[in-house]
Amino acid sequence: MFNFETKKLPKNTLEALIDIPKVEVEKEYIHAFEHLSQELTVEGFRKGKAPKSVAEKHISKETIYQSVIRVLLPKAYEEVVKKENLSPVTSPKIELLKAKENEDWQVKMTIALKPEVDLGDYKKVIQEAKTKAKKADIWVPGKDQKPQENKEVTDQKLLNEVLTSLLKTAKVEISDLIIEEEVNRRLTQQVDEIQKIGLTVDAYLKSKNLTMEQLKATFTKEITDTYRLEFILQAVADKEGIKVEEADLEKLFTNIKDEKERQMARQNAYFYASILRKQKTLDFLISL
Repeated sequence: MFNFETKKLPKNTLEALIDIPKVEVEKEYIHAFEHLSQELTVEGFRKGKAPKSVAEKHISKETIYQSVIRVLLPKAYEEVVKKENLSPVTSPKIELLKAKENEDWQVKMTIALKPEVDLGDYKKVIQEAKTKAKKADIWVPGKDQKPQENKEVTDQKLLNEVLTSLLKTAKVEISDLIIEEEVNRRLTQQVDEIQKIGLTVDAYLKSKNLTMEQLKATFTKEITDTYRLEFILQAVADKEGIKVEEADLEKLFTNIKDEKERQMARQNAYFYASILRKQKTLDFLISL
């Protein structure tokens, strides 16, 4: 249905230039108008029964074209993803380059793809990190005795060492599109929270001795590391064949006592499976 050209951009990003023939636009325009007409209520006529000439006066072209866009652009995106066998990570960034009446349309979509991960010799690096962490906890004469930490704190420190080692060793590039989208969301959320406590953004930044650029840089690093780690853990799980069995999920659901909450959890089984798989992967890494 659509003609398109794709171009690879840096950091696992792809750009697709898509042509939408005017015949497809016109066809969808008719469908959209018919649908909107059926929902239209005009004085003197039953709902959806106003003549075409009357409906045209009450439904703006802008409203019809908005409906056309909502239908055609997802179709175009799905076709590109299917034909190019892509693995997108987030929704695409969409720019409508040409959209004149009675002409072909042209759309540019920028798509963030699932990155390839080079794990390197991650088992060796993790074993070295664990050995180093354990040595640091051994008391030797002349060294100040540290208060004994509980197992939970010790395990968390060990896990942090393991994850830090993974981030340093594995190679994976995250699309700027993902990072920018998440940074903007985080900044918007931060501004909302600042305003709720009655501060201006400038006053907040001054109190923290930060500039907006520094705050943005901090968010960018945190988000980049978070996404890198997610893809690294997925790659480890794939490489080691770590899976979540039906019995694992059933055990989790059974432990939820509230019936309503348990039903909700079952409906979101995919989400819980991904959480369990991640936990199994972390347990595997700690056990190395």
